[in-house]
Amino acid sequence: MLKMVGASGQLSLGKQYARRYFEVEVQPDGGILLRPMRVIPGADAWLYGSDLRERLAQADVWMAEPPPCETDLEALAARLDGTG
Repeated sequence: MLKMVGASGQLSLGKQYARRYFEVEVQPDGGILLRPMRVIPGADAWLYGSDLRERLAQADVWMAEPPPCETDLEALAARLDGTG
C-alpha cells in the first residue's frame, strides 16, 4: 500500500483503522513504525503488571492440582475457631 501524507501532515490508513490507537516510532533511518495499541485506565494498570500475572499463573497451576472435594463445614469452623 502506497500512501501520501497530505498538506496538513495527515495520513489516511482507511476506515478499518478508524478510532484505534497506534504507537508511532520514528526509526533512525527516518522510517515510521505504527504499532496497534490498547489503552487502559491508569487505575487498572496494576492488573497488567508482571507481578500479578505471575501470581495468577501460580493460582492456575494450584487450581489444577488438587482434585475438588466436599468441605466438612463443621470441621472447618472448628479449625477456624481454634478448637479443632
